[in-house]
Order: sequence, then C-alpha cells, then structure tokens
Amino acid sequence: MAADEDRTKVTILTGMYRIKGYIHLFPNSRVTDYMNESKDFIAVTSAEVWEVEGRQVLTTPFINVSRGHIQIVTPEQ
Repeated sequence: MAADEDRTKVTILTGMYRIKGYIHLFPNSRVTDYMNESKDFIAVTSAEVWEVEGRQVLTTPFINVSRGHIQIVTPEQ
C-alpha cells in the first residue's frame, strides 16, 4: 500500500509520548477498524515522537507502537 490515499495522518497519545505520523488503511476502512484488527503493535510511518511536555524526542521513517501503551488515537484533518 504505497499510495498516499491509503495513508491516514494520526496523533497517538501514550502515557509519556505524543506520536504523530501515518497509518496505512485499506480503502473505505476506519481508524477504529484498523485498531480492532491490529495485533500487539501498530506501524506508524513518517513518525515524530514528542514528550507530553512538548520536547521532540525522535523523528523516524518507521516505528512500531505497542497497543498496550496507546491511550488515544485520533485522525488529523
């Protein structure tokens, strides 16, 4: 799934971090569907990781985020 239209920009909040990046969805699927069908980790591309206080920690082309640490996932407009 390399097409840009399959990418959805999201913000993920964990207890310690705010992660901004893209998840890759199948056409006509929702972020909720993606989260329900994912296993232990979700793949985020073009990721920026920030401390909750606001300091940027990491920028990376790819990161796996543990579902067990995710508190909030929201799509961005």
